[in-house]
Amino acid sequence: MKPTIIFDFDYTLADSSGAVVACINFALEEMGGSGCPADDCKATIGLSLPDTYHALTGRQASGEIREFQRLFIQRADEIMAPATNIYAGVPELIRALYSDGYTLAIISTKFRYRICQILDRYGLTGYFTAIIGGEDVERHKPDPESLLLCLKRLDRAPEEALLIGDSLVDAETAKRGNVRFVAVLTGRTAADQFAAYQPAAVLNKVTEIRKYLSDI
Repeated sequence: MKPTIIFDFDYTLADSSGAVVACINFALEEMGGSGCPADDCKATIGLSLPDTYHALTGRQASGEIREFQRLFIQRADEIMAPATNIYAGVPELIRALYSDGYTLAIISTKFRYRICQILDRYGLTGYFTAIIGGEDVERHKPDPESLLLCLKRLDRAPEEALLIGDSLVDAETAKRGNVRFVAVLTGRTAADQFAAYQPAAVLNKVTEIRKYLSDI
């Protein structure tokens, strides 16, 4: 039986980093603070918005977090989808995997509706049997709730799937969900940082997954 392939989104299938930086700094500045360096903002990609706010400010006040989320989402609704680019070769990969008979899915802290907006621009939405976004779960990665919900919707056991992602958050999610993990190096995590998680493979980019699948 072919494994179900579950993708992370940001830095795995697509690059939204410029828009994320703009949304973070819009929110922080509207709240009366100063913006953060782009590299610091990019390092939070894949985290939930509350965790992003805490990582950048060191603060956890619930009222501030709610305001940060509101402002980030407000700006993201304006710029995120048009400013996000699917990586070169990914549309062809997705169509090829679908033709090969693989079931495809996405789990992300990014909102599902926003992922669909981006996929729609590339004509890719219909290739994914399940998309689990930040609004679909109470606990975000590395908690395995989104991964387990995805498996439930697909009627798959953990051993029948693999998760492809770019970060240690993704690796930890796979570990907690008892799903095989394949790392890609298009994010901000170096290959040796994944070693403790014993990934099934470490790929330079997600488009190499088809060759990996043909070898297993």
